[in-house]
Amino acid sequence: MSQYKTPDVYVREKSILPPSVAEVATAIPAFIGHTTKLNEAGDAANFLNMPVRITSMVEFEASFGGPYQESFMMVPSSKGYDITNVAAVVDGNGNETSPAKLVGAMHFLHQAVTHFFANGGGACYIVSVGVAGTMAAKEDYTAAIDLLNKVDEATLISSPETIGMDEVGHYEVQNKALKHAKKRMDRFALVDVLMNGPQDGKTEIAHDSERLRAKVTQGLQYGASYYPYLTTTIARSYDEANVTVKVPSTDAQNVVTYKDVKLADLGDDSHADYNAQIYNAAKAALAKNYLTLPPSPAIAGVMAKTDKDRGVWKAPANVALSQVLAPSLAIDSTEQENLNVDAVSGKSINAIRTFVGKGTLVWGARTLAGNDNEWRYVSVRRLFNMVEESIQKATQFAVFEPNTPFTWLKLKTMIESYLENLWRQGAFFGESPAQAFFVNVGLGQTMTEDDINNGIMNIEIGLAAVRPAEFIVLTFSHKSLEG
Repeated sequence: MSQYKTPDVYVREKSILPPSVAEVATAIPAFIGHTTKLNEAGDAANFLNMPVRITSMVEFEASFGGPYQESFMMVPSSKGYDITNVAAVVDGNGNETSPAKLVGAMHFLHQAVTHFFANGGGACYIVSVGVAGTMAAKEDYTAAIDLLNKVDEATLISSPETIGMDEVGHYEVQNKALKHAKKRMDRFALVDVLMNGPQDGKTEIAHDSERLRAKVTQGLQYGASYYPYLTTTIARSYDEANVTVKVPSTDAQNVVTYKDVKLADLGDDSHADYNAQIYNAAKAALAKNYLTLPPSPAIAGVMAKTDKDRGVWKAPANVALSQVLAPSLAIDSTEQENLNVDAVSGKSINAIRTFVGKGTLVWGARTLAGNDNEWRYVSVRRLFNMVEESIQKATQFAVFEPNTPFTWLKLKTMIESYLENLWRQGAFFGESPAQAFFVNVGLGQTMTEDDINNGIMNIEIGLAAVRPAEFIVLTFSHKSLEG
């Protein structure tokens, strides 16, 4: 009791409210890949294999540099100029060949993170495994995933550049991310399906989905796959000094020959090869040389936006993607059936499809555990991740507190208050809190005398999570005149 020495009126405040649960972040991805530099501007710090938090592309470029600049060969065509990385573009008689166009850069982490921000992303972490231009080994990626154990805030994992690896390497990295997420129980892996084209007499969709289902084996409820790649509105980056243009010329005998000229020289009016018309035609073609990206960075952005606008319990689907011209492969309803539901492996793949008047939409919301009644949906898994971690952190104050009914009541009241608030926001199913969740703690309920003697306090929490209306069935019938 306080010892009062001076006669007066003393005011004391008494807290009657329980401690509150602070909600953890739900959509802060960690992107793993290559960057064009590893040192922060003006600093000697090396950011190789170091998770760095950023909130904008300005911060990205300050620490990791700009986009990787590719080298291109440009050849005349009936449409102006075609772009290729094939050096031999004419045969021995000077006739133009038909080189295959590039479909994606070697390294594109800068553009991938740009796509994340464009689709609603906020804060994220960047882990550079090497300088763009050299390919890191799968062991570099798996080591980078282990580094994320030091980043408690990260809740999503994406390593989009591994599509440049072979099938074994790519899926080994994805399995590592899934295994990591399962062990941590507080994050979710976004797995890109490796697109290899039609093979073994199968369509591209059938082959790609079959290979993912054969190779992805870890932590299925803690990850989701999206398909196909996305043709974006982001032009691929280049240095004019590294772009070679085949400039045609005709001699007196009308024989066409080609001269290799750097694009920078064509635009330099002091250079002997200056040609404004060809320069502008080449620049116009390069401006439409759009980058094809795997979908995981954009999906991470969609999740961030959906979580902010609606809540983590809302499925991140039926959402239009920004900076996307179209999926790289058109998928119809019949083809999606085999992606969405697989009776044998149970591994669902979420389709990205284009709909007239709506644009390119995320048209799936399943985890890789697509046949699991409890963890089938992305929103359910991520909701539990959020609630579990939020309550875990909020209840740490009770460690070494007396294991008595007073402590149990304080914890029960705190957790119920948090869950009721989520219920009022629409996170749980039920017409009342009693139908939406329960919290049990106490001797004879969740603990025995032996538990208490061994310092164990068990709290049991049940949640009636809302699930997305994946299949909406409308039933119509004729109404008789007499009825």
